[in-house]
Amino acid sequence: MTSILWDSFQPGPALAGGVLIGVASAMLIVLIGRIAGVSGILGTLMQRDAWAHYFGWGWRLAFIAGLVASPFAWQLFAPLPAVEMPSNPRIIVLAGLLVGFGTRLGSGCTSGHGVCGISRLSKRSLAATATFMVFGALTVFVMRHVLN
Repeated sequence: MTSILWDSFQPGPALAGGVLIGVASAMLIVLIGRIAGVSGILGTLMQRDAWAHYFGWGWRLAFIAGLVASPFAWQLFAPLPAVEMPSNPRIIVLAGLLVGFGTRLGSGCTSGHGVCGISRLSKRSLAATATFMVFGALTVFVMRHVLN
């Protein structure tokens, strides 16, 4: 079981990341009137008719490219933290499928509801974010204390 190493905790990178997410979300809504919901942006790009039926594809592609490129940009300033994954790849696949199902069921993901929806005082986003948090905490509890 892993835990937070409080003696080496550095809030600076987390704060910088949060500020960048907030600035990117604000720029997207102010400049082109779109919500920075990653699942919706990526889902629209993956649809065949997305380019014909939705407002532009260039900004969506740039947004996703920025998400992919950001770890490489980070490496210019500091080493990336080590990534730890469960040894069972089936768990990873199952988790990915559950997250995808949840974003479709909840009409969005944590970035769309948690960052953009709550900042717009959306009741639906508040309910969705509360649901994400409750089930996230429940998942951690089950994984660490029931199945471990």
